[in-house]
Amino acid sequence: MTTIANNLQQVLAAIARACAAAGRDPAGVRLLAVSKTFGADAVLQAVAAGQRDFGENYVQEGVDKIAAVRAALPGVVLQWHCIGPLQSNKTRPVAEHFDWVHTVDRLKIAERLSAQRPANLPSLQVCIQVNIDGGPTKSGVAPADALALARDVAKLPRLALRGLMAIPDHAPQFEAQLAVHTRARRLFDEIAALREPGLEAFDTLSLGMTADLEAAIRAGGTMVRVGTGIFGGRSYPAA
Repeated sequence: MTTIANNLQQVLAAIARACAAAGRDPAGVRLLAVSKTFGADAVLQAVAAGQRDFGENYVQEGVDKIAAVRAALPGVVLQWHCIGPLQSNKTRPVAEHFDWVHTVDRLKIAERLSAQRPANLPSLQVCIQVNIDGGPTKSGVAPADALALARDVAKLPRLALRGLMAIPDHAPQFEAQLAVHTRARRLFDEIAALREPGLEAFDTLSLGMTADLEAAIRAGGTMVRVGTGIFGGRSYPAA
């Protein structure tokens, strides 16, 4: 078994343990393997081990990787998620190549994704990023403005509004992690409970990474984003 395959099994086991502790069915938590800075070979190893959802932070890197993996695995259906901050000048390649976008934080971005999504592709699945703890360096709409943005995004064609995403500032203690994730869960529940037109598929709460996976699941996250725990430590190029 390769290291990536072994790591993947350990992460899935950790998810199962966290679900058991929270009284949840592991089938209700979707694992997103964050493959940023790792090459297509690493993704292929994860696919061979059964992984099907992959997250990319950098648009061009993601587009190139998607093409390489599709060429290597024709006919294998994967789901590609854009989980990095999205600028207006990068929306077209995302709309054309990705299946999900987790980082919609203003209407302009959603409008461009809607207009640029090719008609021959399924609707682009989107989550609204919320700056749930008000971190000064974090992207995301303020919690108080999330519902208004959700309603606007829900009206756009070629998009399917699926839920919320949050990346809180790092907190080392479990209870602190749980508290902020629980705030995201409450906001998610408030919007989902409205059952308004365009919110019928509002079922995804993208929360938690390698370090706070357990707290995210305890709070009710339905999708966890794990990179280091699967692919190992990252090496970033010098600025």
